[in-house]
Amino acid sequence: MIEVRSRLEGQTFQLYDLEQTLKPLGYDIGGNWDYDHGFFDYKIDSEVGYQFLRIPFTSEDGQLDARNTTVKLGTPFLLSHKYQIGLDDHVHIGNFSASFDQFQEPVDKDATFPKRYIDLGKALVKELEAELLD
Repeated sequence: MIEVRSRLEGQTFQLYDLEQTLKPLGYDIGGNWDYDHGFFDYKIDSEVGYQFLRIPFTSEDGQLDARNTTVKLGTPFLLSHKYQIGLDDHVHIGNFSASFDQFQEPVDKDATFPKRYIDLGKALVKELEAELLD
């Protein structure tokens, strides 16, 4: 994980408006949220896993699934998830769990981030600052 210092840290936005701005730029919340916090992810590449720019946020006034929720942005960071090649020996079998455990477990949830994408990640943060703050 590589933190990218940014003017976005500590800024607050309406979650709905933020989502409407970030989705067309390629960001997605997906399953990366809980009731009080979440992440916007931008997939940079999928080289032997996935490389992301991740923008964390926390709820300032209630749960994220409520209307008009305000969120505060945290420090953006670059993250790499590496997945094992082949079959996953640790997938849990069963009708209920199969709907959740259908993908491989990461070999390394915090793998080394490829150096060639660091400048791209920093440029993406600058682009977000210009879009959201200027």
